Amino acid sequence: MSDDHAKVQEFFTARAADWDARFPDDGPAYRAAVAELGLREGARVLDAGCGTGRALPALREAVGSSGAVLGADLTLAMLEAARRAGRDREGRLLLADVARLPLAAESLDAVFGAGLISHLPQPTENLAELRRVVRPGGLLALFHPIGRAALAARQGRQITPDDLRAETNLGPLLARSGWRMTSYVDEDARFLALAVRAD
Repeated sequence: MSDDHAKVQEFFTARAADWDARFPDDGPAYRAAVAELGLREGARVLDAGCGTGRALPALREAVGSSGAVLGADLTLAMLEAARRAGRDREGRLLLADVARLPLAAESLDAVFGAGLISHLPQPTENLAELRRVVRPGGLLALFHPIGRAALAARQGRQITPDDLRAETNLGPLLARSGWRMTSYVDEDARFLALAVRAD
C-alpha cells in the first residue's frame, strides 16, 4: 500500500463513526447530482470512493431494481458505517482501491465520485482506471455537496491555482484520462463536473 493510501485510510478511519452526523443536510444535493447523470432503469453504476454510501439510495432509485449499484471504498471503517446505516441494502459494497478496481472492462454505464478527486494519488491514471470499467459513451460525475470556495472557507484555507477541481485544470486532466467534460458547475451549494467516456 502506498503512503498516499495509508494517509487516506487513516484520515477516513478516524472520522467514519460520525461522518454522516457531521454533514446531515447533504442528502438533497446528492439526489440532485445523481439526477443530473440521467441514469436509466437497469443501468449499472459505481459509487467510487463511496464512503458511508450516502449516494447509494439515490443511485438505487435511479437505476431501479433491475439495475446494479456498487459502492467501492478503500477504508473498511467507512464501509462498516455504510452497513450500519443500512445502505448495503441499496447496493453491493466493495473494499477496493479505485486505482485497481476488481471489475471487468466496460462493465458499467456510469461512475459517481463524491469528494473523490482530491484523494486520488495519481489522478490521470486513476481517472483512466474509472474509464476502463465504463462502456463507450458511459458517464462520470465528480461531485461535492459544496463548491470549491465554500469548502476552502470551511477548512480555513485558500483555493490555489493548482486545485485539480478548477475548470481550467479539470478539463485537461479528464481529457488525458480518456474523458470529455460536458458540464461544469462550481457554486457555493455544489460542485458537479460531468464527463463522457471519449472513444
